[in-house]
Amino acid sequence: MSIETMNDTITAVQGVEVGHWTSDDHGTGLTVLVLPEPNVAAAEIRGAAPGSRETALLRPEMRVHQIQALVFTGGSAFGLAAVDGVVRELAADGRGHPTRNGPVPIVPAAVIYDLDRPSGFRPGAEEGAHAYRNRSADPVPTGRIGAGRGATTSQWRGPQAVRPSGLGSALIEMGGVRVGALAVVNAVGDVFTLGGRALTGGEPYPGPPASAIGTGTNTTLVAVATEGRLERVDLIRMCIRSQDAVAACVRPAHTRYDGDAVFAISCGSAEPDHDALGEAAFVATARAIEAAVRSPRSPGSNQLEGPV
Repeated sequence: MSIETMNDTITAVQGVEVGHWTSDDHGTGLTVLVLPEPNVAAAEIRGAAPGSRETALLRPEMRVHQIQALVFTGGSAFGLAAVDGVVRELAADGRGHPTRNGPVPIVPAAVIYDLDRPSGFRPGAEEGAHAYRNRSADPVPTGRIGAGRGATTSQWRGPQAVRPSGLGSALIEMGGVRVGALAVVNAVGDVFTLGGRALTGGEPYPGPPASAIGTGTNTTLVAVATEGRLERVDLIRMCIRSQDAVAACVRPAHTRYDGDAVFAISCGSAEPDHDALGEAAFVATARAIEAAVRSPRSPGSNQLEGPV
């Protein structure tokens, strides 16, 4: 494996752009991934309490295979309103699934729960439109930005153990084909490197959980994009390998109380080694999760925020 670009984030995948809306005042935000066309998208959800939109379209048997954008947002189910702004902007740009009455943008979305703050503010359509308009192919900043602004980890050990997390991204190149990952880590569990080193404290083998695990307010969201040409069935295998990385790095993961989800997009024409791309997705996801918890800073902040 080698990374041969100065941009070691998901936007190094040709045509992928990322935009954010972040509010330090309200402690929440959202992130939009705008995708090149043609593409094929898939998803796999392993958490038992997801908040999502348009994910049914990403199943193997569905007819529409292409999406225009993907949204990760804070605000729990309320935050899904942010997608309306992204859809509006895409339609204005003439992008979407063709119909006799014009293009209909297809924008799947997933949420994290970050409502434990005084303002009660949730991202909406205007915030979604802002993130879309401010998209860029520049390297993705990490930490408490976009959908990662209100993210935390380690709730399974009780309120005293909770610490801030955020958003991370990483890139792996294997066989000349890039695979990028973006992760929003709002995990009930603790986070570890693939080698097993603790990044947020806690034991590598979780014991009996504190009552906090039952609050249903934790989710790790991952997007994986590749320049390799894959069909939806093959993308689902990539999702599974990415979910393996979530399970390796977040302990516990895929619980009854979270919405852990992975989205995968093929947006290139390179002929891939399918097995190699799966392993690249595994490592890229792990590195994105690590980046999310290594740099949980607010934009403009020089200090790591303490426990919340």
